[in-house]
Amino acid sequence: MKIGIYGGTFNPIHLGHMEAARFAREYLELDRLYLIPTGIPPHKELDADAPGAEHRLEMVRLAAEALGGEVRVSDMELRRQGRSYTLETLRQIKGEHPEDRLYLLLGTDMFLTFQHWRDPGEIAGLCTLCAFGRSEADTEELFAAQRAYLAKTFGADVVTMVLPHVVDVSSTQLRGLLARGAGRTYLDDAVYGYILRQGLYGVGADVKRLPLEDLRCAALSMLRRKRAAHVLGTEETAARLALRWGADEEEARRAALLHDCTKKWDREQHLAFCRQYGIELDSEERREEKLLHAVTGAAVARHVFGVSPQVESAIRWHTTGKPHMSTLEKILYLADYIEPTRDFCDLRPLRKLAFADLDRAVLLGLTMAVEDLRERGVAVHSNSVFARDELKGKLT
Repeated sequence: MKIGIYGGTFNPIHLGHMEAARFAREYLELDRLYLIPTGIPPHKELDADAPGAEHRLEMVRLAAEALGGEVRVSDMELRRQGRSYTLETLRQIKGEHPEDRLYLLLGTDMFLTFQHWRDPGEIAGLCTLCAFGRSEADTEELFAAQRAYLAKTFGADVVTMVLPHVVDVSSTQLRGLLARGAGRTYLDDAVYGYILRQGLYGVGADVKRLPLEDLRCAALSMLRRKRAAHVLGTEETAARLALRWGADEEEARRAALLHDCTKKWDREQHLAFCRQYGIELDSEERREEKLLHAVTGAAVARHVFGVSPQVESAIRWHTTGKPHMSTLEKILYLADYIEPTRDFCDLRPLRKLAFADLDRAVLLGLTMAVEDLRERGVAVHSNSVFARDELKGKLT
């Protein structure tokens, strides 16, 4: 197996890092790529106000999900005592993968100063050095002399690459931009959303009054990457339904973006949050874990993001529905059900009906949901039955 190793302070990880990782994985035909945030770098000091290790690790995890494929994030250097030396990391990985070939990814600065590292000869014996340029000035001519020197001095196997798409920014430059309210374009959406939520790098955003574009990033930072397409699809569907039925489009978008914001929590996280905020759960919600994210998601939307009561309520009832739903509640319920990535059954009739008759569409959606749950032997929340029956009575 061919294993790539890409370490750095990642303070923060940005699109330049991600482009290098993506290209190296393809160019070297790697079977696996490790992203490894540095604990205490040996060659420089972290700023006194630098985000804690847990923040850098989470940002790298979000970036890794965006890269997709066999990309893994390791906290081995963050857990290690003292300064983070690449030699120790390579020894550990080689011990775990003695038969596999290791490729160490290096930016220009690290590559050109490699001879000054701790035990460069042993490092060269453990892996192939893979250098990539991250600016327009990082050309093959610049690398050639160093490649020859390392091969002659340390017997190093060296591969040099010039990235086809250069994102010419350093983390130092990016931190300065973020402190001035800029730099957004150099970051993955979810990473930027995490920075907004945590208030890192001097970003002083008021999370309770985020513009829609920033709220979208914040929401993506709270999701597993595989759920992002569903949430974004729900947002667009909710916006179209809002325009069709005279609801507030921005309110519909905000509700859709946050409706699954606690979906990846486990049961204990949900219950702890409910205890913290004094949220009472009914017996059915306590029994069915899948219902909890609507309850906690609505509370997060209110307490963290400052949404309106109408948006909070739409999120609260988007899973089960309830009798006497508002227009916004009906819109989010349907949008969650029929957005374009949903393919669990033939939704074409429901999608068509949603833009022709809102109440009949919600009734059909509730009827389908109740029948599906019963067929699968899953308990149906009483509110779904009450909502279905209330609409059925209203329409007949």
